[in-house]
Amino acid sequence: MKTSKIIVSLLLLSVALLPVVASAQPATTGLDFTTLTGTVGTLLWQIVGIVALVMFVIAGLQFMFAQGDPGKVATARQFVLWGVVGIVVAILAYSIVGIVESII
Repeated sequence: MKTSKIIVSLLLLSVALLPVVASAQPATTGLDFTTLTGTVGTLLWQIVGIVALVMFVIAGLQFMFAQGDPGKVATARQFVLWGVVGIVVAILAYSIVGIVESII
């Protein structure tokens, strides 16, 4: 049962990432640090957004299917909490990259 959940999650994630992969651009010859960090940052933001959306959808489904069971509600709240923590960490990481770019 747990393996099938993992497989379904990976399939959903791969379908969600398909537009990111399909919009890949050919590499340019003049690649500098600023362009590289901008490209990687954009890609990571898209991945973080997709993962956060999936986390919140899973949490919402768990809330709906909890039917008042305190254990299941607590699990759903953990999904929401860690989804928010992930977004905060991503925002901090993006800010640090911006600060490093402005210094360099």
